[in-house]
Amino acid sequence: MKLLFIEDNPTLVASLRDYLGDDCHIDATSQGYDGIEMATSKSYDVIILDLGLPDMPGRDVCAAIRKAQVTTPLLVLSGSNEPAMKVALLRVGADDYVTKPFHGVELKARLTALMRRGHFDPEAPHILKVDTLTLDPNKRQVERGGARIDLRRKEFDILEYLMRNRGKIVTRSMIMDNVWTADSDSWNNTVDVHIKYLRDKVDRPFGQKLIRTSYGLGYSIDGA
Repeated sequence: MKLLFIEDNPTLVASLRDYLGDDCHIDATSQGYDGIEMATSKSYDVIILDLGLPDMPGRDVCAAIRKAQVTTPLLVLSGSNEPAMKVALLRVGADDYVTKPFHGVELKARLTALMRRGHFDPEAPHILKVDTLTLDPNKRQVERGGARIDLRRKEFDILEYLMRNRGKIVTRSMIMDNVWTADSDSWNNTVDVHIKYLRDKVDRPFGQKLIRTSYGLGYSIDGA
């Protein structure tokens, strides 16, 4: 596992190195600007980002990394457990969120889960299709009627999960379990936020609704 750790607490960096041991290579920086440069110039399995950096807000670091089209899974560390903060970070491209203080075993499990989501089942269909909507898991590309649709990482992951379960109703909890690593009731509203973003990109410009709401149950996707 190759990690980029953007964190200004050297004790925490040293503790993580000791805990993960030889199975993990960690590049570390205490500066947000350096973290952006490293994230955009090197390849990592996961980026761990602290929000309290000395030179710029961690949220801005996350946004800059995603603006540079870096799709590496990104895990945020923060001392705040406010749902609004979590939603704001998801909106700019974070994949998961851990509140300090945390146990090393939890962090390692989340890192492993984020890495696992980067691999696709070779037995699964290469191209997923619903009506004129197509999704290529390997290239992480989405098109509808031949028009390219640019999605953020979580939007893509939710759409892929819906398309793999075409015609079936999936609950918010099912989406959380399969797309996020955190299993918390305070995160459930973020599913609705991402579904809204998906509809704005996948449905509304094309005049035909594919993503459907089953009130009190969850969401599904299907053609006409």
